[in-house]
Formats: sequence, structure tokens, C-alpha cells
Amino acid sequence: MKKFARLISALDSTTKTNAKLEALVNYLDEGSDRDKIWCVALLTGKRPKRPVKTALLRTWAAEEANLPLWLFEESYYIVGDLAETVALILPPSGQNDSKSLHERMMQLKSLHQKDEKEVRHEITRAWKEMSKVERFVFNKLITGGFRIGVSQKLMVRALSKHTGIEEAKLSHRLMGNWVPAETHFSELILESSSTENLSRPYPFYLAYPLESDPEELGSPEKWQIEFKWDGIRGQVIKRDGKVYIWSRGEELVTDRFPELVEMGQTLDRDAVLDGEIIAYKDGAPLTFNHLQTRIGRKRITKKILENSPVKLIAYDLLEYEGSDIRQEPMEKRRIFLEQLINSNPHDALILSECIKEKSWSGVAKIRGKSRSLMAEGLMLKRKSSEYKVGRKRGDWWKWKVDPMAIDAVLIYAMRGHGRRANLYSDYTFAVWDKGELIPFAKAYSGLTDKEIKEVDRFVKQNILEKFGPVRSVEPHLVFEIGFEGIAPSTRHKSGIALRFPRMLRWRKDKSPQEANTLEHLQSMLDVYQDGN
Repeated sequence: MKKFARLISALDSTTKTNAKLEALVNYLDEGSDRDKIWCVALLTGKRPKRPVKTALLRTWAAEEANLPLWLFEESYYIVGDLAETVALILPPSGQNDSKSLHERMMQLKSLHQKDEKEVRHEITRAWKEMSKVERFVFNKLITGGFRIGVSQKLMVRALSKHTGIEEAKLSHRLMGNWVPAETHFSELILESSSTENLSRPYPFYLAYPLESDPEELGSPEKWQIEFKWDGIRGQVIKRDGKVYIWSRGEELVTDRFPELVEMGQTLDRDAVLDGEIIAYKDGAPLTFNHLQTRIGRKRITKKILENSPVKLIAYDLLEYEGSDIRQEPMEKRRIFLEQLINSNPHDALILSECIKEKSWSGVAKIRGKSRSLMAEGLMLKRKSSEYKVGRKRGDWWKWKVDPMAIDAVLIYAMRGHGRRANLYSDYTFAVWDKGELIPFAKAYSGLTDKEIKEVDRFVKQNILEKFGPVRSVEPHLVFEIGFEGIAPSTRHKSGIALRFPRMLRWRKDKSPQEANTLEHLQSMLDVYQDGN
């Protein structure tokens, strides 16, 4: 645990990629296999289920520090991070922690089978055995992920340096439904076999946003141009007669899409399809809200299947008849994909349509129709490109349509987290309805650091009421809020929910009275629904 705490401190103390890489490699070189597999899991997002509620942690920490709970809560709001707050307020430890990362993780795993009194005893005893830094890391293992700038790509680079294995192979081995408590480092990372995990997907190839003039890409005829659908990126895998479905977030979602499982089983050969899982009914895509009824559900009811059926819009083929074909050019993979779909027609499988235009102006006109088709814009993929790993610049671009936008008034603010823990940077916005401001969206991205500091000063000087960490403020500031989609909602007072809301700009040129109305927002919803 001491070594892992030192690693986290080293990673958190630098923004330099090479320094982070060196720290990771040093840890892997020195650590035991059991600790290394946990390190890889924790820093690539495979965090185990939280063993204790954060409300209990706050109460126990306050009592251990002999502080009233209200004072702990005020300290938490200032610090902005629960793990750090607990580590700071606890009295110094006179003991020396000798447990390894593996032992601490197994200890946390065992808490799920214990009652509250036993859990408290285990947690508080661990606190007393640790230094301040070790407590912070231990608390992070309980409460959430580390914000230390370590991507899966960087972890793979470190593993490659440590093992001498190619990064592409390691990326593939890290995919899948492996569990650190039940997986050995050598079996997952070092050993290769022709049968290694039949369910394992391939790392997804991701596109960069196109921010330049598409004319700079050369002739449109060199590009495979398709609509960018608003669904869930996924891989449908058929190997040895079994079907597996993976989301881009490396989540096995087979049970949530039985119609895609049935489709996969009808394929006359093994294959791995890459595409977009979308809700689709009566010959047209449905809103993302329909798809959300399938996400996170342990049980898919007959009603959900009827109201929100799904299809796979397939746009790539990664494996064909047992062979990895990712190194083949896009246009060749497309031929194989067309052959597979034409010989295996199924209602839940759609071949992504390629847009054929000789000029970028013609492509732009089609892009302008995206929202009416329930698409987010276009994907541009170089026909000669391989299927790579992760986000690579040059061959795959996403050319999204401009977001919808509305002017709204800032009415609530909350402090942020991490480096923004002392700044009010999380905001709630409202529009007018019959002389009253009605909240309709929350946003925290889109402003510069300078603008956030300016808004923070305004919030602190214009607080009207306090609701825990939330502050209501004088309704004076107006912002243009952009969003990708809009849908009716019974959960919000406004009756409307936005998809990916963010601040496009601060409208210093507008007064609060000039902000838009709920009626305007409703009209946008009506147009959006009519067009789709």
C-alpha cells in the first residue's frame, strides 16, 4: 500500500506524460503480480463496487476527529474532495501500515458481507494504521476514481515498457470482463493463446472532431462518409457459436439487447461487427431517451422491448471467419461487411449507408439534414485507413452539426471538484415562464478559467440563500446554453431534459429579461420531435 500511495503521489505531482510513464513503469518493475493487477484495474476504470456509503464515512471521520458533523461538512465544501477531507482532519497515526495494495483491496471487498458496526471497525482501524497520504489513497479506493491524468493508453504504454509486449496486443488483452480479484497478472498480460477469452472485444478506434475546412481533406471520393448516429457504440461478437455484445465503455451488455443476440446467432460465420446500437421503430431511429430505457436495466421487460426496439447500424468489420482484419484498408473491410450482411439479412441489422458526393459543398448540405434524421452529423473515414486503437488523428473525423442553443439565466451555483474545489463552477440555469424563472438545465463546461473566476466572484457577492452546498444567486447573469438533443421529462420541473448541455458563451450583452422562455424551449422540442 505504501508503494501504491507513493505512485499516486508521484502521478498527482506532475503534468508531464513522460514523468507519469516513468512512475508507472517503476511501480510495475518493483510490485508483486497481485499488486500490479490491482494497479492496472484501478487506473483503467475497473473500480470495485463501493463497500460503504459516503454519508457513513463522513460521520465516522468526524467522530474520530472529535469534530461536530456540521464543521466537517463545511470543511468538505471548502476542500471539495471527501477522501482528502477525511485524510486531513483525522488525528496523526502512530502506527505503520504493512499491508499490500492487494490485501487492502481484498479487505474492502470483504466489507460487503459485514454489518455496519464491523465495517466501521475495519475502516477506522485502517485509518489509524496509515499516514496521511496512505489514508487519502485508501479513501479514494473506497469513494471513487483518481483524477491524476492517467489514461488507459498511458497505462498500456507503461505495461509495454515493463513487459516488452506490443501496445496493440496489450490493449486487446485489457478489454473484456476480467475481475482483478480473480485474475492473475501473468495470465491476463503475459500469456497469449489462440483461445484467450472468446468474449473479448477489440479496442475501439475513435474519431477526432473536425475543426478545419473539410476541403483540406482532399477529394470526398477518398473518404467513406456516413451519418453519425446518436446511440451507443458497440461491438457484436460471434465466436464458436456464442454471441457477446460490448459497449464502448467496456461494459458487457449482452443481456440488455436480446434482439441483437438473436441477430448474432443467425450469422453463418464468426465475425466481430462494430457499429451503433440505436432505438429504431417503424422504419426510423427513435430518440436517445428511448435507448436510455435499456441502459442500466438488469431486466428488460416485454413493454420496453415493444416501445424501444433496437437495431445495430453496422459500419465496420473487425474480425471475419476467425481472422483479425483490422490491418486491412477500410474499403476492403467494407466489402467483407457488405458480403456478410447481404448473406445474413436480419431485421435488427442495418448496413450503414455511405454518402456519395463529389464536392464538400454537397456533403455539407447532407450534413445539414442530420438532425431531422436523428443523427448528430457525419463521420469521415479515409478509405485506405486501418482500424487503429484509441483516438488517432488523421484518418477518422466526426463532423457534427452545430448544437441547438438557448439563452438562460444563472440561478444556482455549486463549488466544483479537484482544482475547482474553491470555485463556484457548477451552475443551474433557468428560463422564463409567466414571470417566473424555471430551472431546466445544469452545466459546468464551456467557460475559460478566467471567466469561471469572474463568475465565482459574482456568486460570492450575490448569494440569496444556502441549501447545503448549493447557493441561490441574484438572477443577473445570462449564458447561451448549447445542447445536442431535447426530450420531454417528467423528472424536471420544466418538463424538458437536454442532452449534453454546456455553456457556449457568456452573454454579457443581454439582460436577464432578454433570456428565452419555457414556451420557446417547448417549441424547440416540438420541432425536434416533428423532424424525427
